[in-house]
Amino acid sequence: MSAEVTEDLLSEEFDPLASKTPSAETSVARRTRRRTPGVPSATSGSDFAARPKSARAAHRKPSSPRTQRRTGPLRSLVVLSMVGGLIATVALPAYGAWRPTADGVTLQQVAADDAQSLLVSSGATSTELARESYSATTPEEIQKKKDEEAAAAAAAAAAAAAAEAAAARARVSASVASSVPVDVSLVSPGSGQVRWPLLNFTLGRGLWDSGYHQGVDLLASGGEPIYAAAAGVVRVSQESFGGYGVAVTIDHVIGGQAVDTLYGHMTYGSRQVSAGQYVEAGQLIGLVGSTGSSTANHLHFEVHINGGVVDPWAWLQANAG
Repeated sequence: MSAEVTEDLLSEEFDPLASKTPSAETSVARRTRRRTPGVPSATSGSDFAARPKSARAAHRKPSSPRTQRRTGPLRSLVVLSMVGGLIATVALPAYGAWRPTADGVTLQQVAADDAQSLLVSSGATSTELARESYSATTPEEIQKKKDEEAAAAAAAAAAAAAAEAAAARARVSASVASSVPVDVSLVSPGSGQVRWPLLNFTLGRGLWDSGYHQGVDLLASGGEPIYAAAAGVVRVSQESFGGYGVAVTIDHVIGGQAVDTLYGHMTYGSRQVSAGQYVEAGQLIGLVGSTGSSTANHLHFEVHINGGVVDPWAWLQANAG
């Protein structure tokens, strides 16, 4: 086949206008190709198969640019996948062959290394707990126990106070027996309705002396017997009666008048009468002391007639006998 015939066949086969847009003369039926006498048809099967490979390759239709754009990223993804698989194939066997330098340690082994030891002597014995060794209490039982303890403490305090008072009275009696040369069980001498409250004394402050002073101070030794100035009923008998300290007051009726007398600053625990008790004139009621607002042993003696204050010293001088 000559070169001219080949060029004519190639130009006819790859004519773009002929492959895309048919001419007006082309009908629905296959058009008849004009053949050159003496030249075989390009589409003849026997002739096409007899062509060399280079000619057949040149006859194939080249791929379009769109197809090339689609296959480019896919080719890159395949290459990257192959590279990753190659890296994993090389790295995994090496990682599987790696082992830590130190062997693994369990929690039991760690605890055994840091465990504390307890040594028990051979003489130790075990004790079993029994239900009888403990008990439960209710709030009511606890409160009852507290009340019992408080009552016991109060009783002990009262007993201690009574013992102290008895000891004080014993000391006073001993002091009186050693310092007063009289029988304290006797009454004040005399036969009148009014008696002297003390037998041995020194006159001290009188009425209104040195400020507000409603009585007279009869100075005497501690423990000197004090007697009721007249018969009557005890109204007050207290260990602490304001500034009077240990004091006794007695209500009398003398000459048709309401008279009350007061005896202050007695010795603690020396009172011999109680409130509501009837006493005779000259009856022992207590002992001289220095309690309350006092700086020395003496008897503070007051007299009130019909509720008014009178001079006790003048009243005694006029009526005692």
